[in-house]
Amino acid sequence: MSGSVPPGPAAATRPVRTVCVVGSGGREHALAVVLGRTADVIVTPGNPGIGGVTAEGHTITSVATPAEDIEADLYVIGPEAPLVDGLADRLRAAGRLVFGPGADGARLEGSKAFMKEMLAEAGVPTARFDVFTDPAAAKAHLRSLPGPWVIKTDGLAAGKGVLVTSSLAEADADIDAKLSGDAFGDAGRRVVVEEGLVGPECSLLVLCDGHRLAALAPAQDFKRRDDLDGGPNTGGMGAYSPVPMVDDGLVERLVEEAVAPLVAALVARGIDYRGVLYAGLMLTPDGPRVLEFNVRFGDPETQVVLPRLEGDLAALLAEVASGSLSTRPRFTDTAAVCVVMASEGYPESPRTGDAIAGLDAAARVEGVTVFHAGTAPAVPDAGEGAVVTAGGRVLGVTALGPTIAEARTRAYRGVGAISWPGAHARTDIAQVAASSDAGRAPPSATGRTAAVDLVAAATEPVSR
Repeated sequence: MSGSVPPGPAAATRPVRTVCVVGSGGREHALAVVLGRTADVIVTPGNPGIGGVTAEGHTITSVATPAEDIEADLYVIGPEAPLVDGLADRLRAAGRLVFGPGADGARLEGSKAFMKEMLAEAGVPTARFDVFTDPAAAKAHLRSLPGPWVIKTDGLAAGKGVLVTSSLAEADADIDAKLSGDAFGDAGRRVVVEEGLVGPECSLLVLCDGHRLAALAPAQDFKRRDDLDGGPNTGGMGAYSPVPMVDDGLVERLVEEAVAPLVAALVARGIDYRGVLYAGLMLTPDGPRVLEFNVRFGDPETQVVLPRLEGDLAALLAEVASGSLSTRPRFTDTAAVCVVMASEGYPESPRTGDAIAGLDAAARVEGVTVFHAGTAPAVPDAGEGAVVTAGGRVLGVTALGPTIAEARTRAYRGVGAISWPGAHARTDIAQVAASSDAGRAPPSATGRTAAVDLVAAATEPVSR
């Protein structure tokens, strides 16, 4: 099996003193902060916001060194591109302990067509779809489906290759742009055309050690750039956790119906998947439906899920990497809300190079952590610690609080303290959830889901 690591007691019990995290965004910043509770963390290439000494006395550093040249007890690969490119396979071939699937498993995100085919093979509920390289055939299929319609690039597009529309003219134009290569180059020369689904969305991150599964606390993210779900799709403009409408019973159902059958199908193909499966789900009137599977921690979901985790994240991910998952993930009863601050022009043509003010003031707001996603050091004479915008999604302002309502209030206080020319943030992140029962989730919605045995789950109901 590509990327396999034989499980064994030595691998499972090896202490994790140093973790190498691959990546440079807000997800990797959040991973580093939570891993830094129990281990030293080296992030490559990192960003200007990643660094320092944690409250527990562990160091977090950013280095411009390839992961293969870094010595660590555990390697955690953040973004999808290096996973699709086979970095996990290369590290495992060198005897390293790696959290992240090999290139064979990473095809789930590297090719949306492959992912949809796997869902069909596994019998996982999803939207009706077909795959096209010919514009005329794709447009004809559009007209056989009731609106709204969804058009996705087959390849990687940094979360921006999806159009959801109720306009046939807009859908036709998007198909032409993608299949011609104008929109996303070779990544868009094959498209997946789907029926649109209706209902609230839910993001579920599920750890998989090749055979066993353990769900983390659910989250909900916001893909559209503007308030009231307006504007273009983005990589994510904010998120919150827990999700009041998703209790443990629903989490177990989602694992049973959506995740376990998929992983069973991977096992049947000889794919040893060790990492996290990010299930994007829609809770339709006809039951849950899978919108997509990603092969890495979600961004910005990571920024609201992992800060709520109790216990040792480094040890938990090492169990997954070694094929010996046995720890039950547990989460605090606190809530978390993340509001993404983006550059002017995002996602089409983000403006960069603007000086960011107010980071220290935001960090002083109770419960707030500012995760850097797209920043760069300012010119040398701008002052120590000065940073500028260097991407579309620039910062993820995350706050913890006793309720979603309080966490939301704190997060927006943090956002209000930060400024740069053209900065943009939605004003309605978690607004509906915060107004529901004062934003407090029911006791069963804290994501305290036990690991389940996939071998049994493939043919029998998942054990509870």
